[in-house]
Amino acid sequence: MPLSRPARALAVSLFAALLAALIPASAAHAESRTVQGGRLDWGIKSSFQSYVTGPIAQGGWGLTGGAATVGGSQFRFHSAQGSYDPETGAFEAAFTGGVHFTGHRKADGTNELDLTISRPRVVVQGGRGTLYADMASKAKGSGRVGVSSQVPLATLNLGGIDMRGGGSPVALAGVPATLTAQGATAFAGYYPAGTQLDPVSLSVDVQARKQPAPTTPPTTPPATESTAKPPTGQSPTASSPNAPASTGTIRTAAVDWGVRRTFREYVTGAIAQGEWTLADGAQDGGALFRFPAGKGTYDAKRRTLDAAFAGSVRFTGVHLDLTLGRFTAKVTGGMGTLSADVTSAGTTTKAVPLVTFSAGDFAPKNGLAAVTEAPATLTEGGAKAFGGMYRAGTAMDPVSLAVTVDATAKLPALPDLGSDAKPAPSADATTTAPSASAAPAPAPAPAPAAASAASTGTYVAIGAGVLLAGALAVLVAVRRRRTATSTD
Repeated sequence: MPLSRPARALAVSLFAALLAALIPASAAHAESRTVQGGRLDWGIKSSFQSYVTGPIAQGGWGLTGGAATVGGSQFRFHSAQGSYDPETGAFEAAFTGGVHFTGHRKADGTNELDLTISRPRVVVQGGRGTLYADMASKAKGSGRVGVSSQVPLATLNLGGIDMRGGGSPVALAGVPATLTAQGATAFAGYYPAGTQLDPVSLSVDVQARKQPAPTTPPTTPPATESTAKPPTGQSPTASSPNAPASTGTIRTAAVDWGVRRTFREYVTGAIAQGEWTLADGAQDGGALFRFPAGKGTYDAKRRTLDAAFAGSVRFTGVHLDLTLGRFTAKVTGGMGTLSADVTSAGTTTKAVPLVTFSAGDFAPKNGLAAVTEAPATLTEGGAKAFGGMYRAGTAMDPVSLAVTVDATAKLPALPDLGSDAKPAPSADATTTAPSASAAPAPAPAPAPAAASAASTGTYVAIGAGVLLAGALAVLVAVRRRRTATSTD
């Protein structure tokens, strides 16, 4: 017997309620996350590094964009940004920083070998991984210069890795990398496609994407133009947040300096077996130290600066105890000098000029006067500060200097290396790769995020069963009533 109209309406209503219960859970499970902060460690190819610095090429390499070194032969790229979908395992993270290789110097001062690899980006889709990078190089033999953006440089072997259901941070350790055909061309022809490159490791922080706040009508009328601005003929007062700083004063400033890469490696290496310690507000940016809270005077017309900064760094190790603090920077005539108090062997020498650097373009732009990665040269005083380890005139790490003269301006951000969690193979880490020599990892247990989604699905299924049972009971009752009525 066909159902009556009220019974059909009831069934449709219950079915709609069932769908409404299922859809929110599915949408929540599919929510993707934002990658914000983290680092990628990669040696590119260790044998290539040895070739560049060896007796044949007699060259070297330098770091750009805040890249750092890790261990003996790895480069660290920083400030990851991208996205991650824990349901499908789709992943993308772009990093900042670069490495510039040079060698085979010619009589005219140019280099036959000139290769820059920067802005690496890792993409995982459908279980396949690719590492992209910006490439600039001179082709081997012809010397033709090629510049390419986001070249698919290497394929990543993700065998045995389940990228789904991960939490934060998402980490990969020792992932094998193979040079692609496009990568071989961009690599200036030094290696053929299929060449094994150094393994790739990364760790990035992920967070749920923020949902847009619901729009609600304002409870009070917005400020009119007459209340938002000072009356005609008046200028903003010094207490106004958007008021410009008074002439010559600095709102805030910071100086970034890594001292010298090889010195840092010496400190933490097998000889000194030491470390460095930051104090008084100094910050570690991986390849550099930031000395903040700069105060002093700046003349925008003359491009001059006289400022003091907070923070100190202390290097300790075998036969080593050196502290640099109370940094000052002076800029005049397009040149700058970075000085500091130097403490060694228990004796402090104040205001020692350590390095000089170029500061040709030091005019404010949008409220910020900045010198970015200016080449720095060790002074006579600096040479004495380092105990004669380096001679005066030695190239030190570049200096970056930033001064805000406007309330709307902000200092450049430090490299974001992400959380301190280190990638380590684990049966519970769904997105941690085995080492290159390890066998494929077994399928991991569900991560907490995946477990939560599964629990939600279970409760939804129970609720759906209750709704369905209720619908059947109502339909049976309606049918019995119609049968009883027809019998009477």
